Amino acid sequence: MSLSRLMEDYMKSLREFANIFFKNKFGVVGVAILSVFIFMAIFAPQISPYNPMDVKSIGIGKPFSPPAWIKIFNKDIPDDSVFGILGTDELGRDIFSQIVYGSRISLLVGFAASFTAVFIGTIIGLVAGYYGGIIDEVLMRFADILLIIPGLPLMIVLAAILGSSIRNIILVIGITSWPSIARIIRSQVLTVKEMKFVEFARAAGCGDNYIIFKHILPNVMPLVYVNAAINIANAILIEAGLSFLGLGDPNNISWGMMLFFAEQYQALLRLAWWYIFPPGICILLVVLSFIFIGHALDEILNPRLRLRR
Repeated sequence: MSLSRLMEDYMKSLREFANIFFKNKFGVVGVAILSVFIFMAIFAPQISPYNPMDVKSIGIGKPFSPPAWIKIFNKDIPDDSVFGILGTDELGRDIFSQIVYGSRISLLVGFAASFTAVFIGTIIGLVAGYYGGIIDEVLMRFADILLIIPGLPLMIVLAAILGSSIRNIILVIGITSWPSIARIIRSQVLTVKEMKFVEFARAAGCGDNYIIFKHILPNVMPLVYVNAAINIANAILIEAGLSFLGLGDPNNISWGMMLFFAEQYQALLRLAWWYIFPPGICILLVVLSFIFIGHALDEILNPRLRLRR
């Protein structure tokens, strides 16, 4: 089969998938919300009026200045006491700019940590499910040990040991999130490897690696896609939690770090709601978007759910 024919078949399958996906309301809403944040992350320098990591952004407004639009409800507030779309933080920096730049770190951690966890979990699940025996026992008992250990305390300990950096946070989330994925993939592999086409491949003399990656992996990929979407949401939440506890990277602005500094400088006691709600709402929306996308993928790729519809 020629390369052009393969590309035509691939594009046809992609169009069919897109047509089905965008008929799902959850999928459409999830993609719409996620597209906004991806756009923010890519064009952050063009969207935000200031670079929050530049020292020149300090003191552009008064500390804890409310948003400018609040004057609509209280015209007695002096003009020099309000600032921008979302006000300022404890250093007089623009909060809107921090929200926009923070989308970069939060999405980066989400995608990278999820890829790490899904990659490790998929490989281990494939190997354990296909070979079985002592290999399966060793890998699954190790996964069980990690599942028994409370996840957040383990991540806190690892993050404290490795140090505060984006790379370390991605590594910590990735290496602690794969066991559940491995078990899901393994259970599917146990079913697929007993099917007739796999037996025919063995009878034809195909090697284990060929069977695993050519015949079994494509049949477990729907589970991989769904788990990837859900794990991105989990990774973003975990990064926000670790940053809120002071284990994030102070050299990079993320929504979790914004909440950490808001708590440190008592924004709640100062009634500086504009410093607390925007990052919290952004975390909620982006997590919901991936949950909606995962739900849509599950409905499309899961034959049982597709039949119910």
